[in-house]
Amino acid sequence: MRVAICSDIHDNIWKLEKALPGMSEANILLFCGDFCAPFTLTQLARGFEGPIHAVLGNNDGDQRLLLQMAEEAGNVELHGQLAEVEIGGLKFGINHYPEIARSLAASGVYDVVCYGHNHTLNEERLGRTLLLNPGEIMGRFGRSTYMLFETETRKVTVRDVT
Repeated sequence: MRVAICSDIHDNIWKLEKALPGMSEANILLFCGDFCAPFTLTQLARGFEGPIHAVLGNNDGDQRLLLQMAEEAGNVELHGQLAEVEIGGLKFGINHYPEIARSLAASGVYDVVCYGHNHTLNEERLGRTLLLNPGEIMGRFGRSTYMLFETETRKVTVRDVT
């Protein structure tokens, strides 16, 4: 199964529009926080047909409206601060913050832990757990990226949004 992983859109709907065709090659999408405005969640939900599992970030201010938009979208599950999902026989933990994600990965409970917040691409192994930060869709620091992950091979591919 192919999983798209992205984070930190920060209302850059133009970059999101360019990223969606590539992310749509995946069966499921994991979002690691910071939609910012609820309309960004709606754009993501409309542009990706499969299920989306999302967590809240520190810039997701109107959480009530985000929950409402997720419910209306029908394909978005907004988990709050932490998501635990099983995909292709692997247990994923999703959170926004690097320090929390690192602790989750170090626990050995998860096969893969995904996070965002610092807008920095990262792929590393802590024990048996793969720790992933897909970077940022926003492109604030010059590079706009997301990841595709293959559950069968555990291969990570970084995609640039141009």
